[in-house]
Amino acid sequence: MIEIRWHGRGGQGAFTAARLLGHAVSIHDGKYAQAFPSFGPERRGAPVLAFTRISDSKIFDRSQVEECDYVVVLDETLYGSSVIKGLKNGGILVVNSKKDALEFAGHGFKVVTIDATELSLEILKRPITNVPMLGALLAASGLTSLEAAYDSIDSQLSPAIREKNKKVLLKAYDSVKEEV
Repeated sequence: MIEIRWHGRGGQGAFTAARLLGHAVSIHDGKYAQAFPSFGPERRGAPVLAFTRISDSKIFDRSQVEECDYVVVLDETLYGSSVIKGLKNGGILVVNSKKDALEFAGHGFKVVTIDATELSLEILKRPITNVPMLGALLAASGLTSLEAAYDSIDSQLSPAIREKNKKVLLKAYDSVKEEV
């Protein structure tokens, strides 16, 4: 089983990204997927967690993801020991940051950084970083294809925002692919 933990703030769309990934792998790749949020105080800007599990067989575990293969951080200010806790040795940390990946390295996992906020502002005109971070994760991990992610966007997001989200997904994907 592959497990992903998403760290974001209310309003950034961490759960939407978790859900888009789960939908993409279940519909396109024939895998079982589970995506769910964990909220503290439900308000915009409060820290939130979301989780995605991907498996070749049915998933019965409904608990939070403690040990994970990937950690995605939608807001760099959330980064700290609690964020990387449980990230498996050899796993991948994807951080929305202007900083170089080396500033987050040294813990036994690979680090990828991308300025998803800038991409979001440029294309979406809003600092909603979920879809570019999904694109970065896909480029770093190969968990599913761009086509699967596009189909997931088409079926899960409102028609008014689909094309811009596919554009920001591709731009983030290409940016990370150039680095890895």
